[in-house]
Amino acid sequence: MTAFDIPVNRRNTNALKWDVAENELPMWVADMDFETAPAIREAVAARAAHGVFGYTVVPDTWYRAYMGWWQSRHGFSVEKDWLIFCTGVVPAISSMVRKLTTPAEKVLIQTPVYNIFHSSIVNNGRQVLESPLKYDGTEYRIDFADLEEKISDPQTTLMILCNPHNPVGKIWDWDTLARIGELAARYHVTVVSDEIHCDLTAPGKEYIPFASVSDACRENSVTCIAPTKAFNLAGLQTAAVVVPNRHLRHKVWRAFNTDEVAEPNAFAVDAAVAAFTRGADWLDELRTYLHENKLLAAAYAEKEIGRVRAVPSEATYLLWLDCTKMLGSVSEAARFIREKTGLYLSQGSQYGKGGEYFLRMNIACPRSVLLDGLDRLKDGVLAYEEWAVAQC
Repeated sequence: MTAFDIPVNRRNTNALKWDVAENELPMWVADMDFETAPAIREAVAARAAHGVFGYTVVPDTWYRAYMGWWQSRHGFSVEKDWLIFCTGVVPAISSMVRKLTTPAEKVLIQTPVYNIFHSSIVNNGRQVLESPLKYDGTEYRIDFADLEEKISDPQTTLMILCNPHNPVGKIWDWDTLARIGELAARYHVTVVSDEIHCDLTAPGKEYIPFASVSDACRENSVTCIAPTKAFNLAGLQTAAVVVPNRHLRHKVWRAFNTDEVAEPNAFAVDAAVAAFTRGADWLDELRTYLHENKLLAAAYAEKEIGRVRAVPSEATYLLWLDCTKMLGSVSEAARFIREKTGLYLSQGSQYGKGGEYFLRMNIACPRSVLLDGLDRLKDGVLAYEEWAVAQC
């Protein structure tokens, strides 16, 4: 047994994920059910013991932690001046949508993709422009003909890239990223690359930072990074952006300061530094555990459910379930399964075009909890299909 096998009771802790009925099992939002790395808990406890929680600056240790991690883990040399602290990737994206575009301009996204991209665009008075990924029944790839048509639209001024891609778990390769960078530069479209899931790759798999691929990618992009997904620290509100281009960096810096998302809370710095300087071994153990969970879930779905299969995934702890062979409506099935079994999954339709026949399942939990969720999924799918047939 490992530390990851031990269930943590998160009910009645004001946890968004677990704010559900007593009989329900939430496997929806991207929030792990594991305690974070011991080094991080120690750092937070030490900071709390100080007892004074005033305004906090960003010290050199924070910059060195990010620079050292991206160099050693991902082979990408980040300069100190390129880094800007922000309270989270979502606030950063929302702020950049406001600063780097004007009202009614178009922001390009590749669906199915993290649903908050859509919200950040619409809520700021911009237009969502979707370039759906191509799915061949096994894997996803970019439809470059469609992408160029959309990115060349004079009203398109910003593209939000998801690298690795949530929810499909795709790690974009070098050639793909280089081609995106070339198109964006050609048509004067700035790329915001959300790389928050980059440390959650399968063992032996590595992601490629968008800004590391070419001069075009580096000089025309903002990269969003954080320890929050990999180390389960979302509630501490700690993240960063990497902006190599000086003129673009000034705009982003002004955006964050105008929107007041550029100042750390009392724990944000210490937690990030501990993660990136002392969390590597814990993270590697986590990646192995998550990979085994994915394999288990995929095998279970194939053997026990049949008409639901897991899309092969290289990154994230989110399982993208292909329900195209299931009877009835997938969105209706998600509601039915929750009501019938208590299993709470994310409906694929909320991730945009191409997600209508999918469900997203968070498998970042102890194996006993995962098996409970899979049993509920099996029972729920079978019950729903029987119900759907009866309605005909």
